[in-house]
Amino acid sequence: MIWLVGNRGMLGTEVHRCLQTGNMGHIASDLDVDITDKKALSKFSDSLALSWIVNCSAYTAVDRAEDETERAFRINADGPRNLALLACEKGARFLHISTDYVFDGRKKEAYLETDLPNPVGIYGRSKLQGERYIVEQIDKHVILRTAWLYGPHGNNFVQTMLRLFQERKEVGVVSDQWGSPTLAGDLADVIVDIIKRTSVPFGIFHFTNGGRTNWFEFASLILELARKHHLIDREVRLIPLTTDQYPTKALRPMNSLLSKEKIKAAFGVSVRPWQEALESYIAGIAELKGNKIITK
Repeated sequence: MIWLVGNRGMLGTEVHRCLQTGNMGHIASDLDVDITDKKALSKFSDSLALSWIVNCSAYTAVDRAEDETERAFRINADGPRNLALLACEKGARFLHISTDYVFDGRKKEAYLETDLPNPVGIYGRSKLQGERYIVEQIDKHVILRTAWLYGPHGNNFVQTMLRLFQERKEVGVVSDQWGSPTLAGDLADVIVDIIKRTSVPFGIFHFTNGGRTNWFEFASLILELARKHHLIDREVRLIPLTTDQYPTKALRPMNSLLSKEKIKAAFGVSVRPWQEALESYIAGIAELKGNKIITK
């Protein structure tokens, strides 16, 4: 039995769909089971024979975390520790989602799993502490670091851009922060592929879609594809900004590109280019909307 934690979030919804499609025996929970409450976790799982616990829950409000340090650490560090301990007690394996924000962004090349983490904000620090707790509590763990996640469920950069393209004639986007976007459905496929396996190499792995870009280039392709698929039919001007021109409460890593070589070698997963993943996503939105042209 697989226990999916956080099944109503952006990633968890996609993982849940994959589990249902694959007829994989599972149980799912979200806010109805508080991962920071050990008694609640024990009560929920008491009669379950678990093979995997998959944790897709997280505190992801990067800027708000600067003012909500305790809450961020409670959800991103204490919660995963509780789940890892429970998995160990149950003889289950544990898969957890982490982030590129564990790095400071000073490296010029793609980050390897062996690179030393050095988060620059509370969100990244809380996620790194969660990783460390997991490693301490359970040997049979898979930690997947990802970045720039987007999908149909929840707030994300792609949805924000599509909304802004309807509302504004000009949209400013940061052009000096580099990384690679990740379609939630692609990451969900990797997660399910891993937990299907009888033999799993445990440890920390990176997964995003392939290639390197910045937020401005990402937004530019979103706009181009939105026009191509008839989601928008109005003039919008994109303006490249520096990080200094677009200050945020929390610092962001300037480079958060993650190397995928380790996960490709260990699991044989395919990594499609971020442009291809984005096109499939925009095309899917257009199909759902029935190619309704946005002209506001």
